[in-house]
Amino acid sequence: MRDRDHPLTKDAARPLSGLRIVELSSYVATPLSGMTLAQLGADVIRVEPIGGAPDRTRWPLAESGTSLYWSGLNKGKRAVEVDLSSADGRRLVADLVLSGGRRGGIVISNSDRHPELTYEALRARRPDVIHVLLTGRRDGGTAVDYTVQAATGFPLLTGPEDAGQPVNGVVPAWDLAAGLYLAVGLLAAERHRVLTGEGQQVRVALEDVALAAAGSLGYLAEAQLNGTSRERVGNHVYGTFGRDFATADGGRLMVVALTDRHWRDLLAATGLTGVVSALAAALGVDFGAESERYRHRRVLGDLLASWFETRTLAEAEQALRATRVLWSTYRSFTELAATLPGNPLMGKVAQPGVGEHWAPGSPLVMNGEQAPPEASPEVGGHTDEVLRTELGLSAAELAALRNDGVIRTARGRST
Repeated sequence: MRDRDHPLTKDAARPLSGLRIVELSSYVATPLSGMTLAQLGADVIRVEPIGGAPDRTRWPLAESGTSLYWSGLNKGKRAVEVDLSSADGRRLVADLVLSGGRRGGIVISNSDRHPELTYEALRARRPDVIHVLLTGRRDGGTAVDYTVQAATGFPLLTGPEDAGQPVNGVVPAWDLAAGLYLAVGLLAAERHRVLTGEGQQVRVALEDVALAAAGSLGYLAEAQLNGTSRERVGNHVYGTFGRDFATADGGRLMVVALTDRHWRDLLAATGLTGVVSALAAALGVDFGAESERYRHRRVLGDLLASWFETRTLAEAEQALRATRVLWSTYRSFTELAATLPGNPLMGKVAQPGVGEHWAPGSPLVMNGEQAPPEASPEVGGHTDEVLRTELGLSAAELAALRNDGVIRTARGRST
């Protein structure tokens, strides 16, 4: 068990030890935010309704029915099971948020519907509270990653060039980005509180995250200033040379040449330097320019495709390894899973209901150290422990709360 109480730590991989955060959340963004902070050493207490949150059963599932999705997004947290439909349950959670002295007073949520748990209600009881809230839209309206995708144009650029309909991305990119923004916002607010003693509310709207990305990458400026909609280009990389290639034995690689050095290396490896030089002279262009490689991507791609189609995947990989070209073979998740043992990001986790498997720790390497993965909690797995240690409730008080249905404790965990 990590040192949850000590305000300082010598463990470089857990710089947030001593920070306590209450999380009321579901699905991707807010659980990811809490897990990111837990992996850095924060004590994250996940509050769930009686029976568990609705995402406890989301696919994919283990054979036991345990959600691999939920287990993957909630590693290293403690779990408390409270009847959030009752005022007594909500007051108990509010007490938990506001307790803990300087190490507490922080909550992450994706809902503002409980009157006892709004920023205003909590701030009235503790002025330095930090309230981090995810919304769908800036006005508080609801949205999920896939509806945000639809509203912000990206599905019209995704998929094959001849696709006649929108294609949503399979990765919930805006959920993932929002989760990291929530963590950054929380840490910024906590830093402000340390310096000034002031609390605050941090709000992140999922739609704003997508809009910010579209603006930062130039998509929105392009539409405003040029008056054009970006074309769908399939697996070509917009604005540079990059696409996928098939090999003689059915393999497939993604190859990207961002720089002139990459491009020259790619031509040398494929023996096409002379051919492409003659093509450039005939067209009167300079393929050393990234923009020209993109404009003529189809003819250049066809030349390279002919080379890859006459080589096996192993032969193509051998040729590319000797270059600075950016490339990778396409792999399935099953193929990727076979490579996990020995990967420094991964560690063995014995997850109840799932079994032992390789899972990622934190991608952050702090002073050469990285936090290993921990198991995710059972529903109510730490209810008694948290309420006893954080709120000082006695065994009799805990028993009364259980009898009244305000809390529930995982079987075998009432201590």
